Amino acid sequence: MVTFVTTNPGKVHEAREYLDEPVEQRDFDYLEPQADELATVAAHGAREAYKQFQEPVIVDDSGLTIDALGGFPGPYSSYVEEHVCIERVWRLVSEEDNRSAAFRGVVAYCDGNPFAATPEPVDDGRRGQDLSAEKRDSATTDDQVADGAIPVKLFEGVVPGTIVAPRGDGGFGFDPIFEYDGKTFAEMETEEKNAISHRGRALAKFADWYEQADR
Repeated sequence: MVTFVTTNPGKVHEAREYLDEPVEQRDFDYLEPQADELATVAAHGAREAYKQFQEPVIVDDSGLTIDALGGFPGPYSSYVEEHVCIERVWRLVSEEDNRSAAFRGVVAYCDGNPFAATPEPVDDGRRGQDLSAEKRDSATTDDQVADGAIPVKLFEGVVPGTIVAPRGDGGFGFDPIFEYDGKTFAEMETEEKNAISHRGRALAKFADWYEQADR
C-alpha cells in the first residue's frame, strides 16, 4: 500500500488509475520550505510525511514555470495566483517576445530505505497518457541523501505550452492562460486535460518504477 499525503481526493483518484497497489489518502499539515525548486519542496514533504506515518508515502508539488520570467512562479505558483491573479501575470508576459511556459509536477516517494538502481521506465500506455512532448527519463534520487537525510525518489512530469490571454471556464489556477496544442487547460474537458497532465506524467513514471523496483 502507498499513502498519498494530500488534502485533494482528486489526486488520489488519479494515482489509483496508475498504480496496481492500494492508495490511501492521508492529510498531514507540515511546514513547507521556501525553495526555488519544486523537487526540494516535494522531497521535504515526503520526508516529513514518512516520519509521521512510518509507511511508504508519496507527496506531490506542482507549479507553472514561465521562461521569460526565469522559471517564475514555479514553487510560488499558488501564492502568485492568489495574490497577484492570472490576469496580471498574462499582462506581464504579453509584453515578452517569448511566451513559452510549462506546467511541472514532482511526485516524491519515501519508504525510509535506500533505493536500488532505477529500472528504465516502461511506456505501457496507461489511460492513453500523451507523452509525445516529453522524454520519459529515469527517476532521480534527492541529493540531500549525501547529507544523511532519508532517501527520497523523485519523478517529474512536464507539459510544455504557451502563455495566452485568459480563455475558458473550466479548470482552476493558471489553466485559463496556459495553452497546449491550441487549447487552454480551462477549455479542456477533465479527461482530455488528465490525458496530458503534468501530475499524470509524473505518476506514470512513478508507477513504472514502483512496479519494477527492488524495494
